[in-house]
Amino acid sequence: MTDADVLSRARAATRLPARDLERARRFYADVLGLRPVDERPGGLLYRCGGTEFVVFRSTGASPGTFTQMGFEVDDLDAVVAELRRRGVVFEDVDAPGFRTRDGIAEVEGNYPSKGARGERAAWFRDSEGNLLGIGEPVR
Repeated sequence: MTDADVLSRARAATRLPARDLERARRFYADVLGLRPVDERPGGLLYRCGGTEFVVFRSTGASPGTFTQMGFEVDDLDAVVAELRRRGVVFEDVDAPGFRTRDGIAEVEGNYPSKGARGERAAWFRDSEGNLLGIGEPVR
């Protein structure tokens, strides 16, 4: 290992702030169907799809101005429909290169290493204002 690739084998893990950790716990369980696999005072560890993320107690608020974490799914329409049934409100996005229609955007281009030509995507906020995305590669 050289100095240049010191993190190339590291696992990346998202950290999401929560002003009210118990409210966040209920949102992730009741709305997203996720339960913490571990917890410590002030933090909840979640695992899904071979990755990890933490929701931690914070006195600061999330800016919610950018996607802070994303989930890649196989059937975006089904996931969006189910989350809507559970009360999730999807964001309207009108940005250069894409615009949501009924909560879903067609995004041109994707990472070529994934073998996709684009992505369908949707965004929503958790109970703490964190902006979360859901994407489905278009092959």
